[in-house]
Amino acid sequence: MTTAHPAPEAPARTAGIHHVTAIAGDAQRTLDFYAGVLGLRLVKRTVNFDDPTTYHFYFGDAEGTPGSILTFFPWSGAPRGRLGTGQAAVTALAIPPAALGVWLDRLAAHGVAHELPVRRFGGETAVAFHDPDGMRLELVTDPAVAAIPGWEGGPVPAEHAIRGVFGVTLWVERGEATARVLVGQLGLREVAREGAREGAVTRYVADGATLGRVVDVREAGGFWRGATGVGTVHHVAFRAADDAAQGALRRQVMQAGHSATPVLDRNYFRSIYFREPGGVLFEIATDPPGFLVDETPDALGRALRLPPQYEPHRAEIEAALPPIALPEPPIAAAAALAGGA
Repeated sequence: MTTAHPAPEAPARTAGIHHVTAIAGDAQRTLDFYAGVLGLRLVKRTVNFDDPTTYHFYFGDAEGTPGSILTFFPWSGAPRGRLGTGQAAVTALAIPPAALGVWLDRLAAHGVAHELPVRRFGGETAVAFHDPDGMRLELVTDPAVAAIPGWEGGPVPAEHAIRGVFGVTLWVERGEATARVLVGQLGLREVAREGAREGAVTRYVADGATLGRVVDVREAGGFWRGATGVGTVHHVAFRAADDAAQGALRRQVMQAGHSATPVLDRNYFRSIYFREPGGVLFEIATDPPGFLVDETPDALGRALRLPPQYEPHRAEIEAALPPIALPEPPIAAAAALAGGA
């Protein structure tokens, strides 16, 4: 008699980048740049769960869709970071190809120095620049995002608005071990390579994803090790469709010999963390419950939201946080001027 055995579990795959989290300096300056200059929506203002005297800002599209999100811990007075290996050195943001000229004009109008546009990987155009804290950013033209609606409530016309994260570039001493995590544990696929051995960049993509589908790995052997601080990325979070998918990804990570944290509740998603062999801190975050769990779509980012454990201490937390104000959209500012004339 033949004994039936259960079919082996299919390898779990991430659907790409969920969010990128970085360390900033001044809170108001961060808001002015990301919501004002770049036109992203502040979809949530809360606090660092480990340090409630510090804000945690989430920027994204109209509803904070996974893949559209940049988050920041603004620590005024904190030491600057040092860019080097073991870091997500560049964060790229996706724009429709037709918006490139608009963005070159916008960066210039706001005094944001940028490099000349460059073509790479067979077609995309990238424009490199820095935020006020020195964090490396790029705008990348991507035909795939043109069909995604832009946020209509921001300072950038919706058709030209940033749609979300295009990808990140990891700087590592050697790429082989990092590649094994990206392909073997997260399910990305290697698709291209540019450059010579030293400084070569290998591209990995999450099949089926639009936003956040790209991870580039640059081999920077011999370069100094990066140091976390203001102006650097703290971690890169990858998507899990639900708790079951996150559990499967966690098992794959741990079976490969990496140490992963238990599941942590971040209110808007659930997270695990592990450090890949090149030194970059990775997170796996669930898509649900999302940013609408405690606010309506029109109210996103307008008020300070606190996790339940801090709600009893709201008064002292609000007193310790620096005052901030969202940049006014052009229409609102024009209406205010007209009303006062």
